[in-house]
Amino acid sequence: MRSGLTLGVEEEFLLVDRDGRLAAAGPEISEHVDDDGGQVEHELRRCQVESATAVCHTIDEVVTGLRDLRDRLAAEAAGQGLRLLPTGTAPMADDRPPRFTPDVRYHRMAREFGAVAQASLTCACHVHVSIPDAATGLRISNHVRPWLPVLLALSANSPFHNGDDTAYASWRHPLWTRWPSAGAPPHFDSVDAYESRVEGLLSAGAALDRGMVYWDIRLSAHQPTVEVRIADVLPTPTEAALLAAVIRGLAGQALDADPVARPAPEVLRARLWRSARDGLAGCCVHPRTGALMPAWQVVDELVASVRSFLGDDAEFVEDSLTRLRATGNGAQRQRAALDRNGHMADVLDTLAWPT
Repeated sequence: MRSGLTLGVEEEFLLVDRDGRLAAAGPEISEHVDDDGGQVEHELRRCQVESATAVCHTIDEVVTGLRDLRDRLAAEAAGQGLRLLPTGTAPMADDRPPRFTPDVRYHRMAREFGAVAQASLTCACHVHVSIPDAATGLRISNHVRPWLPVLLALSANSPFHNGDDTAYASWRHPLWTRWPSAGAPPHFDSVDAYESRVEGLLSAGAALDRGMVYWDIRLSAHQPTVEVRIADVLPTPTEAALLAAVIRGLAGQALDADPVARPAPEVLRARLWRSARDGLAGCCVHPRTGALMPAWQVVDELVASVRSFLGDDAEFVEDSLTRLRATGNGAQRQRAALDRNGHMADVLDTLAWPT
């Protein structure tokens, strides 16, 4: 079973002009990009595009697939004088409200959720892991759930919003959790319990459909996968693939072991807040002990715990973490770029794909 866990990775991006202002060209760009070998789609706002890899068996396939999709999107954007920005929030101030993509579902979301939808302009990375059935998916969800804070710290890539330093490494996470169906999932004791919670969201109107079940881990509504949705979009395909490899390791471990902990919802929410604020530069709560520790120490212990489940991904994970330790994660690199000269233009140059 562990050797058969395939992966798929989705990435969301912002489109900006050369001055960093949001560009309402997402639908046009997504329509003109050939999605052979993956998938390209529009998103909630016209200034966004989304890509998704084909089903991947190896981490090399993940890296290659993500890079190819980014290259094609960036080339199409460049043809219109625009840049592809992998960052969780819009770093530059913009006095023009970003428009919604023309779509019946999106406009219904705007009507139903008002200012929550209007303020929602975030870009994430979603990792899909194949499952044979819903019960296996929920076993994986329960196992990954306590580790969500360290996965968020690892992937934090949105310190700036509307021209300001938010004092968070991932400002996307607090913004995203304004949606009433968002946040860490409960611990589920059965498939019936999962379905009951989903039905509760739908009956309250907190989610218009199953695609709006925005938990940080959920069963995919359209594919036989469990989807981990905790991460900001990553700066590079290699970092996205690192996240995917660690999640696949956790999924493999879930088939052999029980969760390390079962934190109460309010406790997990607090731990996620801490990771969103600190990223890798500060502290993270260890899921086993509940102790606040340097984030890198928790990362190292997570990787050590899943090493025997990484298989052929082990060397890639170790090499990628070594590079990340030297360069910092996305949030750290964005802040370092601003610190060099005090210009947000340097942040855009650091972010824009290709770098």
